[in-house]
Amino acid sequence: MSVSIDGQRLWSSLMAMAEIGPTANGGSCRLALTEEDAAGRRLLIEWCEAIGCTLRVDRVGNLFIRRPGKRDDLDPVATGSHLDTQPKGGRFDGILGVLAGLEVFRTLHDQGIVTERPLELVVWTNEEGSRFAPAMVASGAFAGEFCEAYTLSRADRDGVTLGQALEASGFAGEMPLGEPRLASFFELHIEQGPVLEEEGEAIGVVTGVQGMRWFDVILRGQPAHAGPTPMAYRRDALAACARLIDRLQGHALADSSGGTKVTVGCLEIDSPSRNVIPGEVRLTVDLRHVVESELDALEARYARELDAVAETFGVEVRSERIWASPVVAFDAGCIDAVERAARAQGVPWRRMMSGAGHDAVYVSRVAPTSMIFIPCRDGISHNEAEYATPEHCALGAQVLLDAMLERANTLEASQ
Repeated sequence: MSVSIDGQRLWSSLMAMAEIGPTANGGSCRLALTEEDAAGRRLLIEWCEAIGCTLRVDRVGNLFIRRPGKRDDLDPVATGSHLDTQPKGGRFDGILGVLAGLEVFRTLHDQGIVTERPLELVVWTNEEGSRFAPAMVASGAFAGEFCEAYTLSRADRDGVTLGQALEASGFAGEMPLGEPRLASFFELHIEQGPVLEEEGEAIGVVTGVQGMRWFDVILRGQPAHAGPTPMAYRRDALAACARLIDRLQGHALADSSGGTKVTVGCLEIDSPSRNVIPGEVRLTVDLRHVVESELDALEARYARELDAVAETFGVEVRSERIWASPVVAFDAGCIDAVERAARAQGVPWRRMMSGAGHDAVYVSRVAPTSMIFIPCRDGISHNEAEYATPEHCALGAQVLLDAMLERANTLEASQ
C-alpha cells in the first residue's frame, strides 16, 4: 500500500515555525534554549500530542517524542534533527528534519497505520553551537562522547551555562543519557552545499560525513612603526598569517578530487592600527577531508606550513587542536533503505558524503544511521537567504517516510 505525505501541510508547518524568532531578511534566530527556541519546542510538542504522541526529555534537554508501535518492547526507529538556529540562520537547517518527522507521524496517524516497532522523533539540543560550544554537544552526550557534567557546564558569552538555560526554559529532563536505545536513525537535511542543485539531482543518499579538525592559532611577532622599520627587519604577524592562508589554500585547490577543504573563518589582529606593523594575530583553521589518512596528511602539511612561516617571518607560533571529528561511515542497511526509497520516487539521486557535521555523526556511534539530503538554493545555508522548494521538502519527507517504514516493519533491523 502506498502511503503519501502531505507536502502542503509540511510546508505550512515549516512556515509556522519560521514565525518564531524571525529575522529582518526572512531568516530565523532561535539560539539554543532561549525563549524563542523554547517556544519552537513547545509548538512542536503541541502538534505531536494532538496526534497521541508522548514526550520524554533527557538530562541535557534532548526531546524524545514517541509514536507507539505494535511491539513497544522493541527499540524504536527514530528520526529528527534540531530546532535551534544560527543568529541569522535560515528556515530549513535542522528544522526540516524535525518537521518532516512530524509529517511522517501525522501521515501515519491520518491513515491509521501502526508500525511494528515504535517510532521516535528526536530534537537534539544545541546542534548549532552558536550559544554553547561545542556544536552537537547534546547528541554527543547521548552517544557518550561528552559526559553530563561537561555538557551542562558549557557557558554562553554571558556566563549562563547550558544547565541553567535548561532550567530557565523548562526543558531540564530526568531521563538518563543514552536512553532510549535506537534501532535505526534517519536525519533529513538540506545539503548546505551546491552539488545536488548543480547536478540536477533531487535526493542525496548520504553515506557518511567527512572528517574535521579545528585549530586555534596565535602568531606572535613584534609590533613596530610602519614608517621607520625596514621590511627586512620586520616580524609581521599578519604577513605570516597571509602566507599561511595562501599556502593552505593553494594546497587545497591543487587537489583535483575536491576532497581537501581548508577554511580560516576567524581572524583577529591585536590592537590594530593603520601605521603599526601587526605584532599578534589570532586565527582559526578548519581542516576537512573525506578520507581519514588524507586528513592526517593535511594536518601534517598544515604543521609544516606553520613552521615555515615561523622561520620566514621570525614569528612565534602556537597551535592548539580544539576539536577532531573522524570520518564517519553510515550504516549500510540504512543507506540501502534510503536508496530504495529514492529509487521508488523515480527522481535523479546520488550517493554522497556530507561536508558538514550533523547530530547523525554522534548518533551513528550508537545506532545504525543514515541521512537524506535535498537541494538548497545556490548551496546557501547558515544564512537568512537559505531556501529549499516545497517540492523538494515534500520529496525528502516522502523518502524519509518510506525508509522508516521499511526499517520499522523489519523486526531484525536492530543492533
